[in-house]
Amino acid sequence: MQSILDSTDVSKRKNSESEIQDHPDNLANFEIQEEKLKYPKAVLFIVSNEFCERFSFYGIRTVLTLYLKNILSYSENTSTVIYHIFTMFVYFFPLFGAILADSWLGKFRTIFYVSIIYAIGQLLLTMSAAPTLVGLPPREFSLLGLLLIAIGTGGIKPCVSAFGGDQFILPQQERYLAMFFSLFYFSINSGSLISSFLTPWLRSNVKCLGATTCYSLTFLVPAILMILSIVIFVAGKPMYRIMQPTGNVIVKVSKCVSHAIYNKIKGKNGKRDHWLDHADDTYDRKLIDDIRVSLQVLKLFIPLPIFWALYDQQGSRWTFQATRMDGQIGSFLLEPDQMQVVNPLLILAFVPLFEVCIYPLFAKIHLIDTPLKKLATGTLLAALAFVVTGIVDLQLEKTFPVLPSTESAQLRIFNTLNCHVDLKFEDRKSVTVYPLSMWADLNVKVNGSITLPYIADFTKCYTNGYSHLQQDAEGSITVEEATASSWVITPDGLNYHYNDTVEKSRNGKPVVRALIYVAPSSTTNSVLKFVRKGETVNSISFNTSTFSHSNLQELYPNEYNIFLDNIQLQESVEFKLGGVYTVVGSNIGENKIFGRTIMVTPPNSMHMMWLLPQYIIITMAEVMFSVTGLQFAFTQAPKSMKSLLQAGWLLTVAFGNLIVVIISEVSIFDRQAYESFLYAGLMLVDMIIFSVMSLFYKYVKIPDEEDNNDDIALERKNGNINIAYNEDEK
Repeated sequence: MQSILDSTDVSKRKNSESEIQDHPDNLANFEIQEEKLKYPKAVLFIVSNEFCERFSFYGIRTVLTLYLKNILSYSENTSTVIYHIFTMFVYFFPLFGAILADSWLGKFRTIFYVSIIYAIGQLLLTMSAAPTLVGLPPREFSLLGLLLIAIGTGGIKPCVSAFGGDQFILPQQERYLAMFFSLFYFSINSGSLISSFLTPWLRSNVKCLGATTCYSLTFLVPAILMILSIVIFVAGKPMYRIMQPTGNVIVKVSKCVSHAIYNKIKGKNGKRDHWLDHADDTYDRKLIDDIRVSLQVLKLFIPLPIFWALYDQQGSRWTFQATRMDGQIGSFLLEPDQMQVVNPLLILAFVPLFEVCIYPLFAKIHLIDTPLKKLATGTLLAALAFVVTGIVDLQLEKTFPVLPSTESAQLRIFNTLNCHVDLKFEDRKSVTVYPLSMWADLNVKVNGSITLPYIADFTKCYTNGYSHLQQDAEGSITVEEATASSWVITPDGLNYHYNDTVEKSRNGKPVVRALIYVAPSSTTNSVLKFVRKGETVNSISFNTSTFSHSNLQELYPNEYNIFLDNIQLQESVEFKLGGVYTVVGSNIGENKIFGRTIMVTPPNSMHMMWLLPQYIIITMAEVMFSVTGLQFAFTQAPKSMKSLLQAGWLLTVAFGNLIVVIISEVSIFDRQAYESFLYAGLMLVDMIIFSVMSLFYKYVKIPDEEDNNDDIALERKNGNINIAYNEDEK
């Protein structure tokens, strides 16, 4: 992980402050130096680099689950697993990035080299999303691209903010340093906020490669931003203060702990009060004592991954949840993956609200007035968020379409004629299929398959140009178990059949199929057009020689005018999110053209705004848990161990995503609501364990010298560290 300050800077800072304490007259000299030192211009390059990188990362992650499901055709469960494995690696690789920077390459070269890997991964992902142009196997190269992106963003995560801190001379520029981290934090949030809104819009509103979506462009824009971030970063090199690597504390701690364990197992050094004391033959007492104190904090981290298991599902389960809901807000359509923009928006509002109002109020009434109490409250709020999620899932289930299942089937009969047709089935009631309409039985009891003989009465069709039809036509239809069987009445009778698709589309967009009969006497094929604002958005062609059903076509949710051979069939037909529609009609010549749109599967009826409560609660939980957790870890850790605690904190995020992977792979429940309640239950149990552990924790009193030297406030936002160095209040 990244060091909070380079060890060289720490040494310089200590020496400077010692000079001030020993020679008070020097204080004025430092103040004069601070006034003379200008704000480092190199910081602008670093902040711009961070903005582009965060835009790039969140641009990809926001749409990732829908890409895995809709384009790569993974199941919803597998898409969730891949998403969280990717996120797990993102928070695991900072460990290696920090070791690489602190021990060998230095921060500048680590950021540069790893950013190149990052950009290559994004270009691979972009090309994989356009297989018809490039010819790369989409699944294999998409996963390879995601791995390289995880290495890249994880590798530079611990380096960029620390490299920015290296540009300041301390303690003379502490005021400027605080300004830098505020600006750095703003660049993180603005980059993630803009990309979380923009990339779903690009995905949904731009068409390319014959599809109604354009993931290749959606991934290309973040890739360009990442390449731009490298160019910006390198352009600032002449202005940078580049520190040489001085060794990584994690490596030192690992060696010390390993040595202590080895000596204890071998029985060397005799009896010791603590097992770490077995390393005192090689390592100095201060290092051993610092590790002992840090381990007390790290023990409290053990229950924390469960929180991140819940929190990071905003980009997976919650996004899939939104695909089953209605996002229409007036004339604006909110995309399912755009709901993720709510979190950074609320963060910007909640952080100052909690600091200025909520926490002071808690302090006055002596409620939730310690860091560990805030952490426990954050976990409780996370559990509550998933209780709300489960309740929303239960309500959402009521809107799901009825699908064919075992020992049953669905039967639909579509009428392309402009007249009534009466059908009489043996041992069943008679039914009437109205003009340009559909009759349906969604629960036909069947084991294997059944044949249903019928008599069709076409008497009412004689006066409508279908005089060749028999008045009483006999025949039979077949229905197979666990299928949606659709039969079509045409001027040739009731003799056309296909297995229908009645499930909602994978990405939630409305889909439409057409059943248009074209008379063989027609000289040209017929074309069905969907027109919006005078522009043909989609079209379906029909053969004059053979009647056939069309494939399902995806439409952007909106109102359309429908034309068949330039004759308007319907005006202002609304196709809504999640709906499955069929256009039935005929062109029997002599300008006898008619048609109508039928809703096969009802559209999404529950609005996405019902997700707001769970987003609000989980964001409140993040503020209380994430920000407080880092503040607690860094104030309780010895100065030399602060980067170790940062590493431990980020690893809790990685293990949290691993928990989601395990639960998703096990697939305990077949209903998403039950899985949401499981997470809520696990979080509650985890909160109890953490609360009990915190009862036995004794807060470390930080010596005055460390208070003065390291008055540090930290915030974790989107996996990044915002470190604000506050001035001494003397």
